[in-house]
Amino acid sequence: MRAPGAITLARHGRPALSRKVLLTSQGYRDWWATYEVGGLCKKQTPPPGLLQTAARADAIFVSTRPRAIETAGHVAGERELSIDPVFIEAPLPPPAFPAWVKLSPRWWGVVSRIWWWAFDLHDEGEESRDLARARAVKAANILITRAEQGEEVLVLAHGFFNAMIGHRLKSLGWRCTLDQGFKYWSSRRFEKR
Repeated sequence: MRAPGAITLARHGRPALSRKVLLTSQGYRDWWATYEVGGLCKKQTPPPGLLQTAARADAIFVSTRPRAIETAGHVAGERELSIDPVFIEAPLPPPAFPAWVKLSPRWWGVVSRIWWWAFDLHDEGEESRDLARARAVKAANILITRAEQGEEVLVLAHGFFNAMIGHRLKSLGWRCTLDQGFKYWSSRRFEKR
C-alpha cells in the first residue's frame, strides 16, 4: 500500500475587481456579488512552487468561481480538473451599518468575516457558519479519500474556506508542512503524520 499523498490548498490569483474604493455596507454587498462572478487581473504569473505542485498532482480540485477556474488554467494548463462547488468561499455578508460608515472592500471583508463567524450573521438563504463548517468537513473528506490512495492532491480555491479545510485536516492528524499564509497564489501543504 502506498503512503498517503500530500494535500495542498492554494488560493486563487489576484482578482480583477479593484479594492481601491470606499463602500457602504450595501455597496460592499453589491461589490462582493460582482467579485464572486469575476475573474483575474491580466498578466499574472503563478509562483514556480505552485506550478511544480500542479505538475506532480494526481488530482486537482477547483472551486466553481471564475477566479479559481482561471487560476487553474494558469497552473494546470489542459490537465483534467474536478470543478466542485463544495470548494467555494464561505459567504461574507456585511452587517447593516449606517450609510455614513464607508470602508474599503478589504476592511469590509475583515468586519464581515468577524461578524459572520462570531454572530453567525447570514441572510435568509445564505450559508451559515455551521453549514460552512459542515461543507469544510465534506471537502476535507473528499481530499483525504484521494490522498489516502497515495495521490498528490491540489485544491485551487479561496483563502478563508481553505483555512476551514486546513483546520479540519489538522484535527484529523494532518500536519501543515508548508504555510505561505493567505495571500493570492499562496499554498499550504498538509501531510499525514
